[in-house]
Amino acid sequence: MVPASIAAVRAGGKRAVAAALAAIETAAGTAELAAFLDAATAEARGDTLGLTGPPGVGKSTLTNALVAAWRKAGESVGVIAVDPSSRRTGGALLGDRARISTDPADRGVFVRSMAARDRLGGLSDQTVAAMVVMRAVYDHVLVESVGIGQSEADVAMVADTVVLCIQPGSGDSLQFMKAGVMELPDVIAVTKADMGPPAQRAKADVEGALTLVAREAGGWVAPVVLVSSATGEGLDALAAAIAGHHAHLAEGRRIARRAAQQRHWVEEALRTRFGHQGLAAVAARIDGGAPFASEHALAKDLAARLG
Repeated sequence: MVPASIAAVRAGGKRAVAAALAAIETAAGTAELAAFLDAATAEARGDTLGLTGPPGVGKSTLTNALVAAWRKAGESVGVIAVDPSSRRTGGALLGDRARISTDPADRGVFVRSMAARDRLGGLSDQTVAAMVVMRAVYDHVLVESVGIGQSEADVAMVADTVVLCIQPGSGDSLQFMKAGVMELPDVIAVTKADMGPPAQRAKADVEGALTLVAREAGGWVAPVVLVSSATGEGLDALAAAIAGHHAHLAEGRRIARRAAQQRHWVEEALRTRFGHQGLAAVAARIDGGAPFASEHALAKDLAARLG
């Protein structure tokens, strides 16, 4: 059942959030769910942090550290952990409880695992909708992607701030230069800083790679931070870097970024449902000055147009 309102979800605690996320799958394609998600988008209250990087880099450990810091500050957190998919069941292969440690009695934090399924972008099909709901309920939403490479770049389409994690001694910086991933992050965290010289070399490599990225004059330059979740080294510096990017977005950029993301969400949904013919019809409608509607309204219109 689709929740009556975002206010009801906020008041209902974890049980209501879980029910809302379940409705994303059970009520998919309905006008009721589309209206609820539109309302959630309009009532966004929190910031969204995308955490990505290659498998084994320490994303889950860093997630634990960030959640603990936010809860210590009295801020609520929703976590979406996107896992590899089980070939047998299609569900999340690892599961959040195996990687992210939270207190079940803590009403201020909610963790949800989601399977990547057949998506190559590093996120599952339901991640966007889940993020929209959580963003309307919690102060922070952290989306941990299954991994990143030349195709896993979807995390930039859900996050206000993207943190890319890089592991010392792995050659990640050279691979990312080749893949063009350096254009995505707003903050770069070199994990396992307690390794010493290898971590320092990785930081220098990444900073060198960033000089090759074309940016607008006066644009944001991603800071590179050494972090050790095991010792706590660099966590304050990482928090400061994230806060700095939030301040940068506050100068009118957050609205533009989220508007671009919302258009991308609708385009992706229509591409999946109607293919390129549907996209051409949408483009003609928008270019003609028609108002940009929700996915459900556009799908209904296109279904009539395409027979």
